[in-house]
Amino acid sequence: MPALSLQADARKVLGKSVNKLRHDGKIPGVLYGSRVKTKPIQLNYQEFEKLYAEAGESSLVDLSIDKSKPVKVIIHSVSRHPLTGKFEHVDFYQVDLKKKITAEIILNFVGESVAVKELGGVLVKSLDRVKVECLPSDLIHEIDIDISRLKTYEDIIHVKDIVVPPGITLLEDVEEPVALVKPPRSEAELEALDQTVEEKVEEVEVVKEAPKEEGEEAEVPEAETKKAESKDEKK
Repeated sequence: MPALSLQADARKVLGKSVNKLRHDGKIPGVLYGSRVKTKPIQLNYQEFEKLYAEAGESSLVDLSIDKSKPVKVIIHSVSRHPLTGKFEHVDFYQVDLKKKITAEIILNFVGESVAVKELGGVLVKSLDRVKVECLPSDLIHEIDIDISRLKTYEDIIHVKDIVVPPGITLLEDVEEPVALVKPPRSEAELEALDQTVEEKVEEVEVVKEAPKEEGEEAEVPEAETKKAESKDEKK
């Protein structure tokens, strides 16, 4: 992968005022790291969105702030709007190229499973990323998982089956499943499922107020009646 770079500006807007930055097409963020003073920064939204699609959270990025010399960082975490999914904040971690770091690498599922294509099974992905330890320079964007080895319902790809480049150590449980194929539900199972849903729907009682005939007065609670009588006595 070619070197990735991003331009940022020092940020003076803090607190709730950062909403104006977002409105203006900027993303507030911070840069921090070992022996690095935390720096509030801001980035162009479209430029960061494009970079994130390429880098994710496991690729080195050359980050320049204003006109300063680029520093090596990884995208440590991002915050998104709960409804729109748009980026709202980003944390960059400045790495020491001589010290190992922990990071998460995305799993990229490739190939075609016979158990899915010919047997009609359902592919189940138990993991979509794995935690690793390595030097920053050894980080890779993603790890390919070839699902063509899933030929029967008994076949399972475990963490121990993942092939990683030299210098990268997997930190997950080696026996944890990564992907497998489950057989499709039989007609009997689907019918039983439908029957269960119907029974549960029938058990639900909807309580509605009885419709009143024309001219019928609404029933007044006893407590309200006593209040009214008390007022009349005082008069």
